[in-house]
Amino acid sequence: MKNKRALGSRYEAEAAAFLEHLGYRILEQNYRDRRGEIDLVAKEGRYLVFVEVKYRKDDRCGYPEEAVAVKKQQRIRHTAEYYLYTHQYGEETACRFDVVSIDGKKMRVIKDAF
Repeated sequence: MKNKRALGSRYEAEAAAFLEHLGYRILEQNYRDRRGEIDLVAKEGRYLVFVEVKYRKDDRCGYPEEAVAVKKQQRIRHTAEYYLYTHQYGEETACRFDVVSIDGKKMRVIKDAF
């Protein structure tokens, strides 16, 4: 399990660097509370963006973004609501949920994924 966490941290760091290159400003990595975890919290333009990072060595088990199922989306939404509350963002805050999909060495961002 420890190895899996290290691998996940590595790809989250790569995703953060990739997003910064695209103009995102990373605010948090691995935000956690009792509701769940958000891999990256960032700002892009007027949006506060909650980012899920998914990696697959290859596409034999499907595309990485397909692993962000409805239950995972709900957990991320609840965690994001708590983040907004604890960081005193108002209801007018424009938010978005993106997925960074890493398939082997290919990385892409799916904006407004859910």
